[in-house]
Amino acid sequence: MRRRRDDGPTAREERVAAAERGENPLRNIAMLFGAIWRTLRGADQRGRKVRWLIGLLKPYRMRMALMFVALLIETGAGLAPPFLAGRAIDAGIETGDLSALDWIVAAFIGVSILYAIATYAETYLVGWVGTRTLQDLREHIFTHIQGMSIGFFTRNRPGVLISRMTNDVEALQQLVTDGVVTIFSSSLTLIGVVVILVVLDLKLALITFLTFPLLLIASFIFRIASAGAYRATRERIAAVTAYLQESLSGVRVVRSFGQEPRHVDELTALNEANRQVNMKTVYLNAAYFPAVELLAAIGTSVILLYGGTQAINGALEIGVIVSFVAYLTTFFEPIQELSQLYTTYQSGMAALDKIFDLLDTEPDMIDAPGAIDPGRIRGEIELDDVWFSYSDETDPAKVPEEEWVLEGVDLHVPPGQTLALVGATGAGKSTFAKLVARFYDPQKGRVLVDGHDLKGVQQKALRRQLGIVPQEGFLFSGSVRENLAFGRPEATLEEIEDAIATVGATDFVNALPDGIETQVGERGVTLSAGQRQLIAFARALLAEPRILILDEATSNVDVRTEKTIEKGLELLLHGRTAIVIAHRLSTIRRAGKIVVLEHGSIVEQGTHDELIAAEGVYAKLYGAWEENAAA
Repeated sequence: MRRRRDDGPTAREERVAAAERGENPLRNIAMLFGAIWRTLRGADQRGRKVRWLIGLLKPYRMRMALMFVALLIETGAGLAPPFLAGRAIDAGIETGDLSALDWIVAAFIGVSILYAIATYAETYLVGWVGTRTLQDLREHIFTHIQGMSIGFFTRNRPGVLISRMTNDVEALQQLVTDGVVTIFSSSLTLIGVVVILVVLDLKLALITFLTFPLLLIASFIFRIASAGAYRATRERIAAVTAYLQESLSGVRVVRSFGQEPRHVDELTALNEANRQVNMKTVYLNAAYFPAVELLAAIGTSVILLYGGTQAINGALEIGVIVSFVAYLTTFFEPIQELSQLYTTYQSGMAALDKIFDLLDTEPDMIDAPGAIDPGRIRGEIELDDVWFSYSDETDPAKVPEEEWVLEGVDLHVPPGQTLALVGATGAGKSTFAKLVARFYDPQKGRVLVDGHDLKGVQQKALRRQLGIVPQEGFLFSGSVRENLAFGRPEATLEEIEDAIATVGATDFVNALPDGIETQVGERGVTLSAGQRQLIAFARALLAEPRILILDEATSNVDVRTEKTIEKGLELLLHGRTAIVIAHRLSTIRRAGKIVVLEHGSIVEQGTHDELIAAEGVYAKLYGAWEENAAA
């Protein structure tokens, strides 16, 4: 009374897939239990990881215990029917004892009901514990990622991080749910069947076990014969896929030159080559799998012949033969399941390794012991002999000279002053702002706010008083209102509307289909770049930051929108320390101090008028900008 645990491939399809991979069922089982034993003993690095994973199950240990009880009952009840069928023949039908037959049939029905109840309980408990544990794991991974520094996200692609929380957790879930159940259920079933076969008749059991060497020989021959054929099929299908991808990617070029027929002919040739190599595997499968089935049939025939002779001679009961044949049909199923589990185990362990590579990564930026909360800051900024490189090297003496982004920067910004950073691309402007936001720490020197070294300030205390408007305003899916209140969820509707009015966005927000409640779509796709940027400005203003960073905040908007934003900038910057980075120099003329950076060093600083009068680097940059603007 075995059952399929999912709607996956049939047993024959699983054997085909295993054969394609060159798998040997008994070898896989041996490797599976060897790997599990080494892991549980902690003989490799996976031991610590598996013990940590098991630790996630501790809050649910009561349900786990009930699950194993249900599993034991399910396995035992699943093994009973063939034995009861044999007893019904020998003790009831053969002897004509209706009373015994009634009791055996009643026991059969009772075992079936017990099996159904235990199966339901085991399936429910496995699903409940598995999904809850993997939910905890996803939250743990996400919390860990949220605590990583900005540098971590520049070194790791978002798709890889998403894969850790989706594909890898999914692979682990198959191991935690189906894998755990299969290894216990199939092992118990296999042991139970072997014990029952030996108890029923030792000689018949030994005849059954003789099929192992024959199956091993057949599998070995097939593996040698099929290895090259299946390798060729993978190569051919890869060629088809590669050509298809290239053709679809360059479909405009193909269409513009009218080369569709040539591409069709080429794909036809590749497809034909793929068909020919696949036919070799068809011939092998057509020979191998019937041969395996024939071996099983021969084994059953020998049992029927030998057992039937014994029964005719009165040395063996007919019911024993019936039970034996019934158990024989289920004998190879747990072997196949355990063999398939080795692949699941390997996949799950590989996923666990990848997840731990992520979880073992420590954040670059952490609060120092005793880090303080400075309370409401005034916004005074000072850079004291700051040297910074994006190199992973923490020892300044080992950083190559050409990798320094900022070199010996000294600068003081009084509270409430607007500092404008000017310079060519790569001069270090955005890096300057990132250090003030403490997205990175300098290798040498100090960055101070209100006289406090940022390394000794709690990051949360700094960030809640920091507003950043980047080059492209990022919006989350949701309403305009939800995006505006992102940095200050408790803001009232009146405060939100005031922020909208301050940056000059009232008209465009009111013109939206649902006004402030309009859904903006993923990344604000329903809004224009200028509209997204206006919302980003209003969002920064609503958060009431003490330090505001505008990093090329108007570079992606048109001139009209820029002028609308500029009208609100005076109110936005009033009473706040601001760092403004802009290529359009018209936006920084009113700054209290302008700093010109070249190759990571400050070459000029002063007001707009002072720098124009000095006729230095800034004057040349401003003159070039005026010429481009006029053109």
